[in-house]
Amino acid sequence: MTDLISGQVLDVMVAQAAVTLPQVRGGTMPDIPTSDETDVPGLYMPGWFGQFAAKGTPRDIIIKLNGAMVQTLADPGVRARFGELGLDTAAREQQTPEGFAAFHKSEVEKWWPIIKAANIKPE
Repeated sequence: MTDLISGQVLDVMVAQAAVTLPQVRGGTMPDIPTSDETDVPGLYMPGWFGQFAAKGTPRDIIIKLNGAMVQTLADPGVRARFGELGLDTAAREQQTPEGFAAFHKSEVEKWWPIIKAANIKPE
């Protein structure tokens, strides 16, 4: 971010608006074009957060954790803060263990072939 703000680099890919939004709003960084406004139209690579539990975690614990998360995500203060940070809240149907599992599976199916084709390895 420092290099982008100082003009040392001209482009950056940021998966979370929360990283750049304060800089844009504070006037230290110009409005950043979307991928559709640049040379990579159609690129949509959202970042997301999810809550995972260890394999074998009892179902009642999963349900309890999920209920607490759903309650937190419904809180008007949390939703307002997320909005300030440019974060979206998943649709209610994705806020279940099954809904999140289906979303996660679709993300893996979308990105794994790209990761494999590009020979991307963890470092």
